[in-house]
Amino acid sequence: MKKLLFLALVLCTTYAFSQDITISGFVKDSLGKPLEVANVIAYKKADNAMTGYGITNDKGRYKIVVPANDIYVLKVSFIGLSAKPKQVEAKEIDIQVDFTMTEKSNELDEVEVVYEMPVVVKGDTLVYNTDSFTNGTERKLEDVLKKLPGVEVNEDGEIEVEGKAVSKVMVEGKDFFDGDSKLASKNIPADALDKVEVLRNYDEVGQMRNLRNNQDNVAINIKLKEGKKNFWFGDVTAGGFDERYIVKPKLFYYSPEYSINIITDLNNIGEVPFTRRDYFNFTGGFRNFGRGGTSFNVGGNDLAFATIQNNRANEIDTKFVAANFSATASKKLDISGFGIFNYNKNDLITNSTRTYIDDNDNPNDNVVEQTFDNTNQASKLGLLKLSATYRPNSNFRLDYDAFGKLSDQQEDANFLSVRDVSENITERLENTPFSIQQNANAYYTLNEKNVFALEAVHLLQDDDPFYRAIRDEQPFQSALPLVDQNRFNINQNKQVKISKFDSKLDYYYVLNKKSNLNFTFGSTLSTQNFDSSIFQILDNGNENNFTESSLTNDVKFNFNDIYTGLHYKFITGIFTFNPGVSLHNYSLKDTQLGTTIDTNKWLLLPDANVRIQLKKSENINLNYAITAQFTDINRLAEGFVFNNYNSLSQGNRNLENAFFDSYSLNYFSFNMFNFTNIFARVNYSVRRDPIKTTTQFQGIDRISLPVNSNFADETFSAFGNFTRTFGKIKGTARANFNWSNFNNIVNNRPSKSISTTQVYSAEVNTNFKKGPNFDLGYSFTKNDYDNNGTETTFFTSRPFARLDWAFAKGFLLKSDYSYYNYRDNSTTLNEYGFMNAELFYQKEDSKWEYKLAVTNLLDTEAINRDSFSELFNNTSSYIVQPRYIVASLTYNL
Repeated sequence: MKKLLFLALVLCTTYAFSQDITISGFVKDSLGKPLEVANVIAYKKADNAMTGYGITNDKGRYKIVVPANDIYVLKVSFIGLSAKPKQVEAKEIDIQVDFTMTEKSNELDEVEVVYEMPVVVKGDTLVYNTDSFTNGTERKLEDVLKKLPGVEVNEDGEIEVEGKAVSKVMVEGKDFFDGDSKLASKNIPADALDKVEVLRNYDEVGQMRNLRNNQDNVAINIKLKEGKKNFWFGDVTAGGFDERYIVKPKLFYYSPEYSINIITDLNNIGEVPFTRRDYFNFTGGFRNFGRGGTSFNVGGNDLAFATIQNNRANEIDTKFVAANFSATASKKLDISGFGIFNYNKNDLITNSTRTYIDDNDNPNDNVVEQTFDNTNQASKLGLLKLSATYRPNSNFRLDYDAFGKLSDQQEDANFLSVRDVSENITERLENTPFSIQQNANAYYTLNEKNVFALEAVHLLQDDDPFYRAIRDEQPFQSALPLVDQNRFNINQNKQVKISKFDSKLDYYYVLNKKSNLNFTFGSTLSTQNFDSSIFQILDNGNENNFTESSLTNDVKFNFNDIYTGLHYKFITGIFTFNPGVSLHNYSLKDTQLGTTIDTNKWLLLPDANVRIQLKKSENINLNYAITAQFTDINRLAEGFVFNNYNSLSQGNRNLENAFFDSYSLNYFSFNMFNFTNIFARVNYSVRRDPIKTTTQFQGIDRISLPVNSNFADETFSAFGNFTRTFGKIKGTARANFNWSNFNNIVNNRPSKSISTTQVYSAEVNTNFKKGPNFDLGYSFTKNDYDNNGTETTFFTSRPFARLDWAFAKGFLLKSDYSYYNYRDNSTTLNEYGFMNAELFYQKEDSKWEYKLAVTNLLDTEAINRDSFSELFNNTSSYIVQPRYIVASLTYNL
């Protein structure tokens, strides 16, 4: 494998640099002033094919790498200016060609030239002409985006620009499934794309664009080719082999008046278009507007459902349907919405080794548990959103959204637990959570000095998780009055109802073009109800209902935060300062166990943002804030609650809020002259008076209670990315470092948990018009876990390669390979590789495409993962799907 990677690297490097020369020079206006971000394009004279291009830097300099011994025509483009093309003969010596541009006299010519420009910069917007970066082998949007400078698509299919997640994807200015860029990157066909607009510092409300801090907001707008507008486009795929099947109709329609997107995916080959993680993270495009220094999140009461590792399991069956629409009802009113339904049926087989940290005096006596687990899951996930935007004039805008989420999830697990005894354990988990979130925003510009923004969100949420554990051994003897039986069948009903209303009024007083004052008045009003009960099913089928107050919950909790804030934003030179402070009055009311506890307090919380604009595409951003963190009802309910078969927890109604001090530093630089993209971020946080879990161990069984700790928790993270393009070769290097220091209480003794994770990777990609093209890379991960003196270290080495090769007439081969070496300090724990291959054939000008695909070509049986918590270290082996061969046919509309 190493020889293969080396040979591929030598071939692609030789291909890239052999017999190439550099054409460079300067582009200036008629006064001799250098022009930044002008495009210089080299066309081969023989066939007028674009061979290379360059973009000028702040000194007006450009450079283009082209094959030697040919004749080229150079054209320069800059909005509003023109210059005559120049012909050059490239031999084997570098050439310098300068341009002087003058004002254009024909606006039609300007439109024609702009269309040819590979990259256009318009303020905070970058416009990429996709044909300048692609080679024709791309299938979906993600394949195109990976080739655009400054744009990345991560392993989950999520789009990132300058290291920031893209919050919105639009097509022709219309929303595409608000809140998730993965659906766009995985489904929009590449041949429909004309341009990709990257909208930095994005704010969809034009009135607020220069008032709010939007430096972390990025959106993408896809411009379609003319032949894709006012017509249905997309593709329909169907195929299978030996009980394996795929059916994937994907249809799109865009016109100036409305758009429709329909995505379906039915398969049992392990391709998961929408995971449970996607479902719970899906925001529907709702903004989590700041509450002036308060953190009070009413998270879902989801049970500990097993998760699929990298969408790999022993068996996966998926049925996914999604539809999205957007329409212009009138000149003043736009409406849009989407619906998503996903059904997953999974079979997971996992073997794990878990070391519990329960003895501070002698780490060698820590309990070690091995589990052999077979889990079956079935989940139905549904989302529905409807939106409307009313804009009667440029001074007023009203938005309304309603977003609903509903799911039905079930999991059955059977496993063998081996420690000092062997025990058969059965688990059953059920949950049908429901939530509906409504959002109303109004923006009003009184005049150029006074702007108002009113935002309100109401959340209604209902969770009803059910849990059952059947064990051979009697668990939690000190807490559960179980009747002695052949097996111990323990059940729990729980219901959590939440109503939360957030509102905020912002008033902006514009002092001048470089400064403004922001006055904020807001509130968070929440009511939560928590009910739970634990009971035992006896061997004769009767129920043994526990009536002890410690085993039931009937709790009501009210949380109110009324606050006001002031921020002053001003610009001086390259600096933008935005310090602020907020004053809060908190009112908390906890009713349970026949008594009520009322709490009232005042807090003053500061924050600050500083932005240093070094150049147009180079900046430093600093943030500091103190946040008051309040817990929700789940940690206040004092009755016992099951987390899983060996974890029982209870709440503490006397908990106080914690304080979270956060510091962050971000650096970004994008140089289009040599296509160098650098971004780095450093984050440090201290959590004072943190809510910690005190834990009592009884073998593998543990009972937990939350308390406020006198010892602070610390976290530190650093990330850096460097990308540089050399002609048709792009090189990327990344480093990621995460460190955490947590102080815990185990068996009434202090315990310290320190975790350090380091990830380093390097990758080289080629993008030749005529292949083959290679992606070659290597990543190294080191995980260090230190639980109160018990140290464990794991290493994962992963070389990987991808091949993209168009050959003969109409054939395309795509393949990827990753090799994993997983080890600890002393020995290799597992070695395995994953390889997939796809062979396409499509006759020129034909709408039919044939594909033969092989997944898990090496027939790898299992993968490994390690994880860390404050109470145990865990290493697991997951059985994965075997080799599948699938033949399919695609019709392109």
